[in-house]
Amino acid sequence: MAAAQSGDRVAYERVLGESVGLIRAVARRQGVPPDQLDDVVQETLITVHRVRHTYDSGRSFHAWLAAIAARRAIDILRQAGRRGRRELHEPLAVELHADEGRASDAAEHAERAAALRAAIATLPPGQREAVEQLGLHERTLAEASELTGRSTGALKVNLHRALKALRDRLHGEP
Repeated sequence: MAAAQSGDRVAYERVLGESVGLIRAVARRQGVPPDQLDDVVQETLITVHRVRHTYDSGRSFHAWLAAIAARRAIDILRQAGRRGRRELHEPLAVELHADEGRASDAAEHAERAAALRAAIATLPPGQREAVEQLGLHERTLAEASELTGRSTGALKVNLHRALKALRDRLHGEP
């Protein structure tokens, strides 16, 4: 990696190529499912490219790389968890043989979604923007901060206040 930092392109390509095995091993230890290992590898290699200047040649490259890979694995697991909470995990047979109650469930769901959209629309602009960027678009604080030009602290405060206001509005509290 030290040679790669000084501009040796061949060394850099070799470092990246030989890093894949360690990244996959770290991701598996973190509990990343096999179908998401490539995502962790890709995100880790992108991060390594972006922060390669921070590597200290006096320290272990494998430890530095493993720390980055572990963080990217956790990011992928968090994204999958957020996605999993929104997705339906029902067998196809249930969909094909839906009972009459499913129509009323769908109507109730549509009603709740409309109420949520209306409640979000009533939020002050800063709070609404925080909900949209962090909640609806699932951007990280850093991404949302860059897009909006607001600090991560301001986004956190606005999101916290918005969620409290939405809870109060949707559950009939003052």
